[in-house]
Formats: sequence, C-alpha cells, structure tokens
Amino acid sequence: MWIVPAARMKARKEHRVPLSHSAIAIINAMPADAEYLFPGTRPGKHMSKTAMSDLLESMGITETTHGFRSTFRDWGAEERDYPNELLEVAIGHKVANRVEAAYRRGDMLAKRHELMRDWERFCNGQS
Repeated sequence: MWIVPAARMKARKEHRVPLSHSAIAIINAMPADAEYLFPGTRPGKHMSKTAMSDLLESMGITETTHGFRSTFRDWGAEERDYPNELLEVAIGHKVANRVEAAYRRGDMLAKRHELMRDWERFCNGQS
C-alpha cells in the first residue's frame, strides 16, 4: 500500500493506493537504503519533473507524466467499463458535488485492489 500524505494531495486528503504485485516486486528489488523510487543524480534528491520528461522523450515516448493518469482513466472507462466513481477515487480526484461528497466517505479500497490487479494484467500484456 502506498500512502500519499494529505499535504501532497491537491484535495488535502490522504490518498491510499493499492500496489500491484509487479509494483511491489520493483520496490523490493531496489537497494535497501534507497530513499526514492525515482532517485535523482545527486545523493538524497529525487528525480525532477524535468528529468522525468527528458527521460520519456529520450525513449521516444511523447506522452507526459500526467498523460499516464489520463491513459489509466480512459482504459478503465473504455476498455473495462469500471464505474466513473471508482476511477475518480483511484486517481485521487475530489468529489465535485458537495452534497455527494458529504455522503461518500470511503475510498473503495477493496474494489480498487481489483482495479489495480486488472491494470497490472493489462500493462503486462495479459489483458
């Protein structure tokens, strides 16, 4: 489980992200003393947004890092027919309607576990 602190979220609410087996394997393969998943070139620093964009460009990838979120969102709605509410929670969007937000307090974590397992299969070419 990856937990993004409220201070790092636009909606200022903690965001829990269920990780796939592949994501956990990548993390477990990292050195035990690794500070960041995407380390920078200087010790104790993470990779900058510009460095990530430059890396993608050098690989011939024209999408932006935000485009990965959009791709996930489109895949869930168009290829798998997941409910809009589930996909919005998965990408950390705040419920826009204030009345609906007052009643929706959960984060659909169990359903998001299955969503992420399905996404993992898709990314691994096992659709």
